Amino acid sequence: MDVLDITRIAEGLREHTAGLADAASGPAPDTTVPTCPEWTLRDLVGHVGQAHRWAADMFRTGGTTVAVELPRDAPADQAEWAAWLRAGAAEAVAAQAANAGPVAHPVMGEAPSAMWLRRMLNDTSVHHADAAITAGVPFAIAADLAADEITETFAHLTAPAAAQFKPELAELRGAGETLCLRADEPSVPGWLITRGPDAAIVEYGARDADMTIAGPVRDLMLVFARRLAPEDAAVKVTGDRALLDHWLAHTAV
Repeated sequence: MDVLDITRIAEGLREHTAGLADAASGPAPDTTVPTCPEWTLRDLVGHVGQAHRWAADMFRTGGTTVAVELPRDAPADQAEWAAWLRAGAAEAVAAQAANAGPVAHPVMGEAPSAMWLRRMLNDTSVHHADAAITAGVPFAIAADLAADEITETFAHLTAPAAAQFKPELAELRGAGETLCLRADEPSVPGWLITRGPDAAIVEYGARDADMTIAGPVRDLMLVFARRLAPEDAAVKVTGDRALLDHWLAHTAV
């Protein structure tokens, strides 16, 4: 699968920040976000805007401490949210472009700043979906961006050290059970998850598996980000449905 270049990452971040800003302009600020029920819409906007500013500071300084939870402070006036969100994304993009070297993180180690801008993109695209669901407006995402969100999430969930920080991820290990994600779009090769005894392994490509979920990559992304239940998405599940339910139950973030 093609890796997104930094230009595409920056473009996607600006696009989905704008989409989130538009969706968040309608409902009341204290509206509960159905897909993040512990948050209000103000919390959601504050989280995204503060994350972008946190990333910009990290790019400028070349390092960061572990952020257990970012503040969720947003402008008091909802009419200011859109400009504030767009400004934060622009700040992150500009700071990364001006400081394209590696960033040091105490847990994840040293990594290219582009990797962190990609993290901002994928976090923002999922939260754009949250805002759209809250507002009852359509959510759209390009196939390459949806596929990259899935790929990055799977990489985090199956990293060797992941279970140290989220013990339930150890439950993703198994005895060779396989789960396939088959995208409708020809440009997206799909994914095959094999639950081995030591770790879950993810490969590119759709093949026969114990469980297959097929549909538009947008809907696959939303199901595996736990924003849509499979029954509410344009997907078809065949094979052992319990394998899909088990994966979703142990990958809440």
